[in-house]
Amino acid sequence: MATESRTARLTVLIDPDKKAVFEHLCAQEDQTPSQVVRRLIRDYMEQRLGQPWLPGQNLEDMRRKP
Repeated sequence: MATESRTARLTVLIDPDKKAVFEHLCAQEDQTPSQVVRRLIRDYMEQRLGQPWLPGQNLEDMRRKP
């Protein structure tokens, strides 16, 4: 199985208080905010696509699926 490439950056502007609470909650689960955001994005993609996403798949791969 291919591993995920983590070379693209996503910048998100949020309220500073919300960020502080988010970071605190992530720390309680011993996870970084990046780990949680990557999981949320993957879950969203799989929900919208209706199928599991595998590392290495890109948009063109998903468009070819019936």
